[in-house]
Amino acid sequence: MKITLPITTEKELDAFVTHILGLKIPKKRVCEGHCSPWDAFSSSFFARSPVSVWWSSRGFGGKTTLLAALALAEGVAYGADVSVLGGSYQQSQHIRRYIEKFIQRPDLRGWADVLTEGRVRLRNEAEITALAASQTSVRGPHPQRLRMDEIDEMPLDILDAAMGQPMSSETCPAQVVLSSTWQYPNSTMAEVLKRAGERSWPVFAWCYKETLKPAGWLSQSDVDRKKLTVSSGMWSVEYDLQTPSYENRAILPEAVEAMFKRELGEFEGSPGQIIEAEPPDPNGIYVHGCDLARKRDMTVLITLRVDVRPMRLVSFFRLNRLPWSIMMSKISERVRRYPGPLCFDQTGVGDAAGEFLDVMAEGVLMVGRARTDLLAHYITCCEKGMIEAPLIHVMKAEHLYASIDDLYGAGHLPDTFAAGALAARKAIGQQTAEAWIRALAAENAPSDDPTRQPGYDPVFQMVRGTTGPGTFSTPWRMG
Repeated sequence: MKITLPITTEKELDAFVTHILGLKIPKKRVCEGHCSPWDAFSSSFFARSPVSVWWSSRGFGGKTTLLAALALAEGVAYGADVSVLGGSYQQSQHIRRYIEKFIQRPDLRGWADVLTEGRVRLRNEAEITALAASQTSVRGPHPQRLRMDEIDEMPLDILDAAMGQPMSSETCPAQVVLSSTWQYPNSTMAEVLKRAGERSWPVFAWCYKETLKPAGWLSQSDVDRKKLTVSSGMWSVEYDLQTPSYENRAILPEAVEAMFKRELGEFEGSPGQIIEAEPPDPNGIYVHGCDLARKRDMTVLITLRVDVRPMRLVSFFRLNRLPWSIMMSKISERVRRYPGPLCFDQTGVGDAAGEFLDVMAEGVLMVGRARTDLLAHYITCCEKGMIEAPLIHVMKAEHLYASIDDLYGAGHLPDTFAAGALAARKAIGQQTAEAWIRALAAENAPSDDPTRQPGYDPVFQMVRGTTGPGTFSTPWRMG
């Protein structure tokens, strides 16, 4: 189909998106108070307001794809320069990769003069630039259009600096899209929604129900599978677009924010993805915690390095349920890569799981008082800064949204939470978390107290099995 320019009506825009880009954008609103994705897309393209806020479901809303299509349509139709900015540079690159896929469509071949990791230049001299979420990067260009994605993961000062970018040209008015799932109550997205109310910015909200087939691209089976793998709290907030709340949370939200550090790496944590935040160190000391899949769960293996302070998550592995022999073989392989003892949840699996292991392992029955103490001490470790981890999105979300009921009531204990608790148990023992905290704060201890000696490390002493406050000799067996 021949590209017809200029694009001045919604009908012409729809024809371009459908036939040139090959994208079907749903046009029907399903939920009360929501809009259709097309409403958000067309309003932003025609700059009906200087700023548009897009609030949509995680993964199922299609925000990244729509932003890529929007940026390319603006580059082709208006000759506009466009900046795309994600909550991380990785997210910016996701948008750019979608743009590259669109450019490979038959009717757009030959349109890209330059195609690099950070820039797409079209034959009409329009440029689409993927920016890093840094002050230096966002203060540079002055495009006509700015498209920001996953702003809830973006520091507010980065967003504010980027807002100064857009400047109108003779053919294209300036316009900004602020797009995200809203995950955290006191976050960048929360502030943006507040500003939207104060400044009359339109907020376009849609959930997975607006993108379901036949009007959209999402299958019901994908929705059903996802519901089985996330907590009810996470589903309510990130998929049904309920307002985030910290009421009844198991861990202090600020502790979760501090625990997961983007500078240690950023990962999605998708099933089958092997995450190694750092390679094995021959001098490192490692322990492992594993929550095994049953009917609705995922198997999660977490590896902590415990000869450093704070303890550091160095490896993460999450996979769908498999036959015991295959699953345990994969777990043993990961444990051998980071040699150290393994602690796994034996509840409901009997001895079957352990029989397939050929590494040092301890099965734990997570029931009654033992479960309560195990989880309580893990929460202590998290809230007292005893563990740090790379930003693994699925793990952070499960820790952030885990409720008291999930841990101690009728709710579902998140898989990553259970695996983390088991790894922490193996590291320092259930009864030693408070002992370590006391040791770290022992400012009034006598001068001959071991905790006052140079180089004393309680975790190192505990794992080595030497003497010292809170020493715990962890039993394990050969699987």
